Amino acid sequence: MKMTTEEAFVKTLQMHGIQHAFGIIGSAMMPISDIFPAAGITFWDCAHEGSGGMMADGYTRATGKMSMMIAQNGPGITNFVTAVKTAYWNHTPLLLVTPQAANKTIGQGGFQEMEQMRMFADCVCYQEEVRDPSRVAEVLNRVIMNAKRASAPAQLNIPRDMWTQVIDIELPAIVEFERPSGGETAVAEAAKLLSEARNPVILNGAGVVLSKGGIEASKDLAERLDAPVCVGYQHNDAFPGSHPLFAGPLGYNGSKAGMELIKDADVVLCLGTRLNPFSTLPGYGMEYWPANAKIIQVDINPDRIGLTKKVSVGIIGDAAKVAQGILAQLSDTAGDEGRAERKNRIAETKSRWAQQLTEMTHEDDDPGTTWNERARADKPDWMSPRMAWRAIQAALPKEAIISSDIGNNCAIGNAYPSFEAGRKYLAPGLFGPCGYGLPAVVGAKIGNPDTPVVGFSGDGAFGIAVNELTAIGRGEWPAVTQIVFRNYQWGAEKRNSTLWFDDNFVGTELDQQVSYAGIAQACGLKGVVARTMDELTSALAQAIEDQKNGTTTLIEAMINQELGEPFRRDAMKKPVRVAGIDKADMREQQV
Repeated sequence: MKMTTEEAFVKTLQMHGIQHAFGIIGSAMMPISDIFPAAGITFWDCAHEGSGGMMADGYTRATGKMSMMIAQNGPGITNFVTAVKTAYWNHTPLLLVTPQAANKTIGQGGFQEMEQMRMFADCVCYQEEVRDPSRVAEVLNRVIMNAKRASAPAQLNIPRDMWTQVIDIELPAIVEFERPSGGETAVAEAAKLLSEARNPVILNGAGVVLSKGGIEASKDLAERLDAPVCVGYQHNDAFPGSHPLFAGPLGYNGSKAGMELIKDADVVLCLGTRLNPFSTLPGYGMEYWPANAKIIQVDINPDRIGLTKKVSVGIIGDAAKVAQGILAQLSDTAGDEGRAERKNRIAETKSRWAQQLTEMTHEDDDPGTTWNERARADKPDWMSPRMAWRAIQAALPKEAIISSDIGNNCAIGNAYPSFEAGRKYLAPGLFGPCGYGLPAVVGAKIGNPDTPVVGFSGDGAFGIAVNELTAIGRGEWPAVTQIVFRNYQWGAEKRNSTLWFDDNFVGTELDQQVSYAGIAQACGLKGVVARTMDELTSALAQAIEDQKNGTTTLIEAMINQELGEPFRRDAMKKPVRVAGIDKADMREQQV
């Protein structure tokens, strides 16, 4: 069949049902973007490619459907790096299309030239460059299939002089694949360990959300054993929040109930998780990872099994299929030993923690430091971060999709949101980029136009994405709600300064003259300032209503400067100055 290379490219996208592309327009991609509308593909032209990549991540995580990132070769493509690496650690299958400088000019240091394959080598699961116009569809098809199989971004690099060529090809076939259900012996061993356990605990990770039926399969297994279910850091949507066996998220500012329950486990089923460090670091002064428990780790990627923790049984497989396989092989008496005592302990531990969480209003200072005490005294009438989160919970719809940015105030909220379904909680993940909250929730809304969405960001992180307010107010963009915690500081770094650098606040202070609500209004959006819990609850409730009517609202929540736990106590220590530093040693540069 005769067609142009750009027709072959777009027809392959149609074969895979890729309907959304995110980026900024550029001449190197215009031969295909020109036919996007005719093909049923929407191009979302954002304000910055980095945000566009995070929109793609949010769209795909919230829907399960692949989307595409594309922009101008060189500087447009380099702006995608952070977003692509974020998607990699979020296990998001995305198509990254990187138009390249023309073959005949590569190596001459020409306009917008960049070595784009090396740049993404550590950010994608697979990458390939088109070597001949006749191979455009073949290569694109293979890149998309690899992204789906690895549940990660994959890259197609295409020199721009490959476009507008007439070729004669047949479109390639899509090869479907079945996800593995785990090794026969390993599944049997896991079932035996769980059958004999007195205090089994299940730890759900992102793989449970990504697996078709994963949450339901883990629920069936948990109910059969009456085992509490914890979830990994930033995976609060990996188990129904209202379920009596749900113990909450582990890790930074997570659920103390989950930590107490897993601490005494004799067998832990780690389902669909690579056991990232943030899901096992101490919390509330507690070393909760059970050092003597038998650990069963289930992951689709064999490279992740046993990487961070000692494992008794490793299973390579899809979370739902493995959970179903284990359930089918449990003994008749599995879970019976200590069942009543275990159920009572789960209920009591959860109730005690729920009461404690309700009473937690302020952040503690470490011995020898007084920043939080001073922050409260400086602004006694302002909300604390936890007061703001309680006010938010009062108005946040149960069915909402939320996104969270990296940063102190978003992380303080880790223990608060829970969900009844998966693909509801979009957090920046272990790459930890700032500026994720707003673009991710915009992408989620594009994929779920009838679902309320709310993004959360600290004011430092939001400054990196604030330019998207100039893009998302256009008529074709859906309405969203964004909350910015406004305390005029980079909080995580400031807490480090109070603990290890004697309150020497270098680079931690933000401009107090800036109004994010004012910027939103200047962009034609609705900007609201909330100073009390009642104002914040009311503003969020109204914003959700306005969202239904096509109005985007930014809520600037004014909070005091209290600081939560440092992210990395394990990675920081007080420096020792040996030689000494003196301004007098600074020399004037000779020009």
